[in-house]
Amino acid sequence: MHILLIEDDLDLGRALQSALKVEGLTSEWLRRALDAPSNLDENAMDCVLLDLTLPDGSGFDLLTRWRSQGEKVPIIVITARSAIEDRLAGLDGGADDFVIKPFSTAELMSRIRAVLRRSARQASERWVLGDLIVEPRRHVAERGGSRLDLSPREFQLLLELAREPGIVVSKSVLSQRLDPLGEPVDFAAIEVHVSNLRRKMGADLIRTVRGVGYLLQP
Repeated sequence: MHILLIEDDLDLGRALQSALKVEGLTSEWLRRALDAPSNLDENAMDCVLLDLTLPDGSGFDLLTRWRSQGEKVPIIVITARSAIEDRLAGLDGGADDFVIKPFSTAELMSRIRAVLRRSARQASERWVLGDLIVEPRRHVAERGGSRLDLSPREFQLLLELAREPGIVVSKSVLSQRLDPLGEPVDFAAIEVHVSNLRRKMGADLIRTVRGVGYLLQP
């Protein structure tokens, strides 16, 4: 999963990127509001860590703009502002969580996992989708009680489909999410990975929507 970090403090930014990497999460770090993408979904972001006080503007403005556009990507505000008015403004403005500096990285990672579970409509670290179980943190998947032998890329693809069961995920979105920091994965490679997943999991779980993408139907 890919995290957008918007934080101007150099030391904190480096520390957070290192912590995210340990958790198996890729990240993009920006230090200015001006550099923030206008569209989170098109840029394949799974979660945003947003500082409110930036050198060229306010994180509140970014939050308000994204939510007014209908962006649904989870956003966690990270800030030194501890006043209840700021917290209420952030949460009422559409933030999914509000973390006050200084904070422990362990707590922040836990909060990231929590908002990602909520966005995937799952209540625990084990995503239960019919007889399919996916555990993102452990990189484990099983069906009918049997462990699935998936490559890292196959597991990543399954995870992206499992985040939105019953919803079509386009090939273009999958292409970007499977390698957010490098060149997008070409569609032919995605088709190969889907074919391998069907062979290992059962052909009934993944449906092709011709000309669009795929959906997981547990």
